[in-house]
This record gives sequence, structure tokens and C-alpha cells, in this order.
Amino acid sequence: MTHRFFALLGAFRRDRHGNIAILFAITLVPVLLAIGCAVDYARASQIRSKMQSAADAASVGSVSKASPAFVAAGAMTGDGLIAVGQTDATSIFNGNMANQSGYTLNALNAAVNKSGATLTATVTFSATVETSFMAIIGKTRLAIGGTSVSTSSMPVYIDFYLLLDNSPSMGVGATPTDVAKMVDKTADKCAFACHDLNDKNNYYNLAKSLKVTTRIDVLRDATQQLMDTAAGTATYASQYRMAIYDFGASAQSAGLRRLFSLSSSLSSAKTAAGAIDLMTVSGQNDNNDQDTSYSKLLPAVDKEITTPGPGTSDAPQKYLLFVSDGVADEYNPGGCLKATTGGRCQSPLDPKLCKALTGRGVKVAVLYTTYLALPTNAWYNSWIAPFNVGPYGPSPNSEIANNMKACASPGFYFEVSPTDGIADAMNAIFKKAVSDARISS
Repeated sequence: MTHRFFALLGAFRRDRHGNIAILFAITLVPVLLAIGCAVDYARASQIRSKMQSAADAASVGSVSKASPAFVAAGAMTGDGLIAVGQTDATSIFNGNMANQSGYTLNALNAAVNKSGATLTATVTFSATVETSFMAIIGKTRLAIGGTSVSTSSMPVYIDFYLLLDNSPSMGVGATPTDVAKMVDKTADKCAFACHDLNDKNNYYNLAKSLKVTTRIDVLRDATQQLMDTAAGTATYASQYRMAIYDFGASAQSAGLRRLFSLSSSLSSAKTAAGAIDLMTVSGQNDNNDQDTSYSKLLPAVDKEITTPGPGTSDAPQKYLLFVSDGVADEYNPGGCLKATTGGRCQSPLDPKLCKALTGRGVKVAVLYTTYLALPTNAWYNSWIAPFNVGPYGPSPNSEIANNMKACASPGFYFEVSPTDGIADAMNAIFKKAVSDARISS
């Protein structure tokens, strides 16, 4: 009996038929636990992804151009935190998470900071997600968190000072067709619409009656259009300020004249621009025709322009928009580049006059209104043509053009040929100034 018992026990010990079931039961527990952990982690990852998207939306939205922080920053004169930005970012985050459950938010920190012309929003969150399967091994919660940082550039504040040539030479026709019409209708073949107050039949009135468009007419309209462009571009009401100057009301008072003091009222600047007109003269050779004194005008406007800043509301950047045909006509016997007669200086602009401006950080934008060839004018042929044109018109090596370009800050020289538009060029200068200001700020 004992022998049989031990024989059966040995047979049972050697039998392997039930091992698969036992091994499966043993390994099933960790497999199920691993699957459960994966499910818990996937769920936590999904919630974290949703929260990260909410944080991204909060950081981006709180520094967008339409945000309360962006508006508030425009009124700040210094740097620092913007309280309404924190409130706005928090509200955006919570709004994006309104329909999400399964988590506990432990902390949400939002801050919007202004530093110079840059707004930075930082949104940080931390939360816990309750587990289902991992609770078996004592892990009842998973911690999740994240951060989102967004920046935006504030609009740069710029002051524009417009120095506009209204000397008698700007009374020339705006196009060759206009020039030809004036030459054809005047006994002395004059292309200039001289505004002679001593003659009621002056060529200024003649040009009006013939519907001839002169350079001064185009300049007036272009300046008014510029104000509309600035108003349509501005983010803040006071972002751009304008000041308007010309070369004087009359030959006797030739010199820097302020038509409009620096102001953010662009509508008022537009109204003032409507008064831009040709300088008047009282008879032939009034003031010896020396009505374009660059050696006085540019230093004078330099004094009008205050110290340039980085482009903040309390320290705007400064631009001089200088529009002229580039030929000086003044009494300047000691400093003339191309002396004429009797101390009269009728020559290309001296670029050194612009260095005082650019040297202290003022950007000088030059719009050169091409000095047209006047082959029927003996004075022009004798004194201007040698540094401006060849026998068939303006030369590509014109000293007038080259000196005007040398006056301009890099990238801010524009030339308007007879078939181009002054308005388009002025708007292009403005848009380039705004674009460059953003890049450098």
C-alpha cells in the first residue's frame, strides 16, 4: 500500500499537462497591470495635451493686437507686468478647458510683461489625473504640467518731419506733357509756373487756366494722401506724429517755415497739407532768385527734431522726409559745390548737410523729384545742365541724383521720374520706415 502511494505521488510530480494554465494565470496579472498603466498614461497624456493647447491659446491670445494687455501696454511709459494680461490669459485658459474633466488643477500662473517694445506672455499649469489600474500598485494619481511662452512686438512710435520743397522750381510741369504745354503757351518758352504777385497774368495763373499739373500740385496731394495712409496703418491713435515744413511763403522770406507743428492729429495734418503751395515772388529776379538755401534749411530743421528714441510712446523714433529736386540756389560764396556767378550758388545738394541729422540717429528719407531737362531755357543750359544732363536728357551719372542719394539713410532714397507718382513714393517711404522700425526695435 505504501509502495503504491509513493508510485502515484511520483507520477503526479512528473505530469506536465496543467502547467500552461498555471503559467498563464501567473503572467496574466502583470500583463493586465501593464495594459492598465498604458491606459492611465494615455489618458493623462491626452488631458495634458488639451491643457497645453489651452495654455498656448492663453499665451498667444493675451498678447494679440486685440488683447486688453496690448491696449494697456500702449499707454505705459515704462516696463513691467500688465495686470489685465494675467486676467485675460487665465480667462482664455479656463474657457478652453471648460468641457474637460478627469483632472484636478493644482496651479495656473499667467503673466504678461512689457519690456521695451516686446510683450511676453508666460502661462504655466500643473495638475493631477486620477488613475484606475495603477491604483492596484498604490499609484492613485499622475502629475502633469506644462508652460507656454508667446511674444509680440508692440507698434513702434515714429515722428515724421516733412521738409517739402516749394521753391519756384517746383512750379515746373509734373510731366513732359505739362512742360511742353507751358513752353508752347508762353512767349519766352518758359516751363515754370512762376507765382509772380506783381503780374495778374503770371504763369502760375496760366498753368491753372491750362489745367497744367505742376510738381507742387502733385506734392500737395501726395502729402494729404500720406496722412490717410498713416491713419490707416496706426494701431494706436498717437502712434505716428507729423510735422510739415516748406522753404518759405515768399522769396523775400525764404527759409524754413513751419506749416504744421508736430502732432498726432493726422486729420489736422491733412488739412494743413492742403495749404502747400508754390513760393510767391514779387517781380523778376526777386531775392536774386536765391530761394533754395539748403545750407540754412537743413540745419534749421535739424534743430526742430528732438532726440531720437527707441520707438516707445515717450521716446519715438525720428524720420525726416525730405522732398526736393536737389538743386540749391542761394548766396553761398564760401561753401558752394558748383559756384555760379557773383556769389550765387546753384549746385547739387551738399550731402554733408545731412550728416548732422543721421549722425545723431535721425533717419533721413529722401524723395528726389527728378530735375527735368529744360533745353529751351538758356540759364538751365549754361549752369544746370553740366552737372545734370547730357544732350538727350538726365544722365544716369547726374550729380544732383547722386548727392541726393548720399544724403539719405541707407535704403531710404527714392527718385520720382516724370511718369512715376509722388504719392506712391511717399507712401512707400512711410511703409518702409514702419517696417524697418519694427525690425530694429
